[in-house]
Amino acid sequence: MRKADLVNKISDKTGIPKVDVLVTLERMFKEVKDTLASGENIYIRGFGSFITKKRAAKIGRNIKKNVAVHIPEHYIPAFKPAKEFVADVKKLKEPKPDTGPGEDGDD
Repeated sequence: MRKADLVNKISDKTGIPKVDVLVTLERMFKEVKDTLASGENIYIRGFGSFITKKRAAKIGRNIKKNVAVHIPEHYIPAFKPAKEFVADVKKLKEPKPDTGPGEDGDD
């Protein structure tokens, strides 16, 4: 599912105009990004948590030049689903095939 599909689905189910749904969704994404970038986590009961995870410094390898490369410690964004969310997904029998971005699934 793409963002446009999500906007259409929310608009159809709520009766809210698509442009308003898109603006709200875009603002939500921006707030999640800004909050995580500032070092705070977001906890949404029944859905999950948007968190930052610390990755320790390590030695990597540039395989083209075959040299060791120091990778400093850094933070990455992560999502940890709530127990209810995980339970709902576990009920899924077979996932629908992913058509990917830019593809409409028509052959």
